[in-house]
Amino acid sequence: MEKLNIFLEKLASPFFNIAHWILRLGLGISFFLHGFGKLPISPGFVQWLGSKGVFAPQVFAPLIAWGEILAGLGIILGGILVSTNTLGNIITRISGGAVGVIMISAIFIAHSDWAIFIGERGQVLFASEQIFLLLLGLYFAIRGNEV
Repeated sequence: MEKLNIFLEKLASPFFNIAHWILRLGLGISFFLHGFGKLPISPGFVQWLGSKGVFAPQVFAPLIAWGEILAGLGIILGGILVSTNTLGNIITRISGGAVGVIMISAIFIAHSDWAIFIGERGQVLFASEQIFLLLLGLYFAIRGNEV
């Protein structure tokens, strides 16, 4: 077992300093695409938000789309600005926090009929992408650019 562990350590060690980019790019690109896919804002999206009880859906629809786009870009940009440690860290943390807020809202608005283990169309909440996006956002909000 020890030999296998040493082998895997040697195999992985060259990638330690860039491994966080797997998470950062996955979250950033996913969030950017979720927001970009909502543009231009369709009347159907606004009506759907209204049907879910969202106050002023015509105001919140573009805020949601642009919030997703900017949070995704911020997660990526924050990592690029690592040389300006403070600014990059702040951008990463604010973007991660925004992802967390957006995902908590999405879970309550779009997936409110999900139960913990089984819900809408038999889907399991903890097997869905929403919970992973929420957790990744919280990770970056807490850790910032610390790797």
